[in-house]
Amino acid sequence: MTLEEAVALADRLRAERKRIVLANGCFDLLHVGHVRYLRAARRLGDVLFVGINSDAAVARLKGRGRPLMPAAERAEILLSLREVDHVVIFEEDTADRLIASLRPDVHAKGTDYLAGAVPEEPTVRSVGGRVALVGDPKDHSTRDLITRIVERFR
Repeated sequence: MTLEEAVALADRLRAERKRIVLANGCFDLLHVGHVRYLRAARRLGDVLFVGINSDAAVARLKGRGRPLMPAAERAEILLSLREVDHVVIFEEDTADRLIASLRPDVHAKGTDYLAGAVPEEPTVRSVGGRVALVGDPKDHSTRDLITRIVERFR
């Protein structure tokens, strides 16, 4: 779904008094931490949009060899989860533009962030939303998973 399509849909849903939640991330290699994060995010509202970083943004953010899967495949996998209603691929390194355009009621971030330290929080507040830290407090990271896989097959 394009940003323009997502904005039009969000406007229609808002007119129906639906509570819109936005979660975002690279989702480079889906793991249980992502599933728990998205499940918890979905419980915060009526509709869950998931923003995923484009391939170019993932490469800038995560470095050489990433992403492991192209954005279209990451989006397809995410859309197969019953918690996820819509996926938007965005080009920027942060979700600020996506937030400013969608104007979610809630911007859900994982528990790897600290309260008050979410980079997009000023943008979320500027559109009248709030930030919620949700998901599994256990440390599940794609980076750690990749490291374990590499070590296993050395």
